[in-house]
Amino acid sequence: MWLGHNDSLDSPVVLALAILSLLTAIAALVFAGAAWQKTKDVRRPDPAAVESLPTDVAGLRAEVAALRAESAMNLRHLAVVRFDAFGDAGGHLSWCLALLDDNGDGVVLTSIHGRTEARSYAKSISGWKSSQLMSPEETEAVQQAKPRS
Repeated sequence: MWLGHNDSLDSPVVLALAILSLLTAIAALVFAGAAWQKTKDVRRPDPAAVESLPTDVAGLRAEVAALRAESAMNLRHLAVVRFDAFGDAGGHLSWCLALLDDNGDGVVLTSIHGRTEARSYAKSISGWKSSQLMSPEETEAVQQAKPRS
């Protein structure tokens, strides 16, 4: 709704819009407060979980070692390489994505975009290498995903 040159800021429409805006702002504050209270409750540790933790240093070290061993198989090393697969198609629409764990096991996914079609490929990776021939871009993605010592 537009105010014309003859309209006044005291008109009932402007007053109604101002009241509606105020009510919307109050509702937003109420919801934000409720969400903040909910996240505040989540941050409090669960007493039962705290009691089940070992209190000695050796027990804590064993827990940390178990967590490290468990997380070693997570796909934590990621890299994306974007490139132009064909000279006539620009924009770096083709890509390789390496998803690897701490041992260098995982997969490299490749999508080749041409002018009229797109093709996708997946190659398994074991020990940072593939049993299949990899393109230079796939090799680069695996090397970028490898942690630096």
